[in-house]
Amino acid sequence: EVQLVESGGGLVQAGGSLRLSCVASGFTFDDYAIGWFRQAPGKEREGDGVSCISSSDVVTYYADSVKGRFTISSDNAKNTVYLQMSSLKPEDTAVYYCATEPLLALCRDWDVFTNWGQGTQVTVSS
Repeated sequence: EVQLVESGGGLVQAGGSLRLSCVASGFTFDDYAIGWFRQAPGKEREGDGVSCISSSDVVTYYADSVKGRFTISSDNAKNTVYLQMSSLKPEDTAVYYCATEPLLALCRDWDVFTNWGQGTQVTVSS
């Protein structure tokens, strides 16, 4: 069974940094795409990921809203994908989820991402 577990969220002041972790199990961590998504308070989870990393085409993706501030990386030995978040803004406040793309392991079709973790809360105070 594929399982993803997020951690690393917390409360931080604007301008601060956090590193989120997504530990994966239940599949071979050598052909994957893992994306980070977020759900702001009172809103639905965003359909498009904020960031994604693919081993298939060695691609990393960032939404315009986080480009230059967030960095995604992976440690295959630890089956873990990280999201380093810097220069955080109050509008980054959300529950952050990671999920896998199980078909082609590409960061393209957000609709097919699945195996959602439980999420980790990020709160940025102004």
